[in-house]
Amino acid sequence: MANIITMGEIMCRLSPPGATRLVQATAFNIVYGGGEANVAVSLAGFGHDVHFVTKLPNNELGDAALASLKANNVQTNAVARGGSRLGLYFLETGFGIRPSKVIYDRAGSAMAEATDPDFDFDAIFANANWFHWTGITPALSPQAAQLTKKALIAAKKHQVTVSVDLNYRKKLWSPKQAQAVMTDLMQYVDVMIGNEEDAQLSLGLTLRKTNVTSGELIKEDYLEMFRSLSSQYGFQLIATTLRESYSASKNGWQALLFDGERLYESKRYLIEPILDRVGGGDAFSAGLIHGLLTRDKEQALEFAVAASALKHTIYGDFNLVTENEVDTLVTGDLSGRIQR
Repeated sequence: MANIITMGEIMCRLSPPGATRLVQATAFNIVYGGGEANVAVSLAGFGHDVHFVTKLPNNELGDAALASLKANNVQTNAVARGGSRLGLYFLETGFGIRPSKVIYDRAGSAMAEATDPDFDFDAIFANANWFHWTGITPALSPQAAQLTKKALIAAKKHQVTVSVDLNYRKKLWSPKQAQAVMTDLMQYVDVMIGNEEDAQLSLGLTLRKTNVTSGELIKEDYLEMFRSLSSQYGFQLIATTLRESYSASKNGWQALLFDGERLYESKRYLIEPILDRVGGGDAFSAGLIHGLLTRDKEQALEFAVAASALKHTIYGDFNLVTENEVDTLVTGDLSGRIQR
């Protein structure tokens, strides 16, 4: 298995029990998660040697976040300690026609304040095979954007394959700010993951017809986007997920993969009911990375979509599934029958 690095912020997530609203809350369920941490946990579950790069405060909340990584077999030797605080976010889980809502409380977090002396990127990437990051990390602060670029330079110096999930977050920065940073960082990327909205807001690209809210699939428009991205940035592979959002509890789910010549289209899953959709895109990224490292492109795409479909049935940010469970779904077993 591969030696994989992810870098980003792990946060404490607080949610009212069930589908109750934040204004009703008298208690919160606590889990830990964040885009790159979610990918790390998934890949460790698939058997890879995964190292997570972050900075955590030197207090009990930092200890708890660190323990959540260790409990899921993620290596933490590249975790720096110090800084002001652990980032938090509050999740109100949607139900039916009522959407989920997220409130961030992460300004001034330890990872947002991290600087170059906190990490030895040459040592971190010396034996790595793959580096995954997302657009969330450089959005945290100017320092985090600089750190991301330094990590990418070190990764390419050590000939590491680099993937990115564009993951535009409007609550963290504007399209103008995102494009000023992200377009420069794309020169280091081999595998780009992102939907049409991400590409539009992070990189300034648009599709003419495709409705990203409904997930309507117009292949010609996606091919146009993929070819434009490949020509401009030289990506080896481009992947996008397609979510049909009928309600907060019912989604259609599939994905596309483009290798510069061929467009691969996955099977479509109808996910109903959804238990927890947070981390679904991260589960796709992890599944795609694992698939590309262990099987052909078509099989990699199917593995990624199945892994992320399963994530919608698991509470919390982390996708706690095994490779065998994903492969069982890939082969067509959607029965949910008890395993004895």
